[in-house]
Amino acid sequence: MKMPDIDAIQAFVLVAQFKSFTRAAEALGATQAAVSLKIKRLEESLGRQLLERTPRRVVLSAQGQVFLASARRLLEHYQEAIDCFGQRKRTLRVGVSHHIVGADLSRWLRRLANTDPEVVVAFSLGTSRGMLDSYEQGQLDVALILRHDNRRQDGEVVGSERFAWMAAEDFQLPAGAPLPLAFQPEPCGMRSMVVNALDTHDRLWQEAFVGSGILAIGAAVVAGIGIGAMVARMAPQGCVDVQQRFGLPPLPSRDVVLYSAHRDAQAQALIRTMSAGIAGR
Repeated sequence: MKMPDIDAIQAFVLVAQFKSFTRAAEALGATQAAVSLKIKRLEESLGRQLLERTPRRVVLSAQGQVFLASARRLLEHYQEAIDCFGQRKRTLRVGVSHHIVGADLSRWLRRLANTDPEVVVAFSLGTSRGMLDSYEQGQLDVALILRHDNRRQDGEVVGSERFAWMAAEDFQLPAGAPLPLAFQPEPCGMRSMVVNALDTHDRLWQEAFVGSGILAIGAAVVAGIGIGAMVARMAPQGCVDVQQRFGLPPLPSRDVVLYSAHRDAQAQALIRTMSAGIAGR
């Protein structure tokens, strides 16, 4: 049997991860045709069909499912062999939704930095939509986001977060007045969730503050400018849950989803640290 090409094995693992030749090609910085050719040659060298292709989806064959675990281990050992001399530190590009970490960001980053001294974390913080876009474009190795829609159903669910209506302790709302909201500009999954909940219950609302990032929104809430919807555990000091006080509709929970094409020991250790402390685990 001809020795399989390591690049072809990596392409196969990525296609299995993404269930898409297009997304695997983006992660590799290659064309879809090049990825398809690599996997075709891999199947020829193994004498096995690894993928079942249909016009709408790509799924593993029974033989592909058997091969996948061994292929991932092979890539891990290959990476360890390449890194054995320790000449350069590895960089992992990590993107996280700002709704998942807030006031505890410094402590969270410290845990990441202490996970493996040989890994440099290139960290990005932003909206779930923005982090997922960056991951799909190959700009991130790992993305930890909130799932707000059905755009993608893959990824690993590592927990869930509960949202609450938060306001300053002394916040007052005149009877019949529209609900003053502090939230992000469009497009934003969190904003859509809030607006849908209020519109469904025919509750009047208006913009009181529009800012980028949960820290800015939290500051506006503490200042008494408006009411904000946020992960309850991330609410800044001086905020209280006002759902019952103002008769507001309940807000849904959201899954915290991890996306990563890297499954070697170093990446797994970092992922475990990232996931620690997520609500619902």
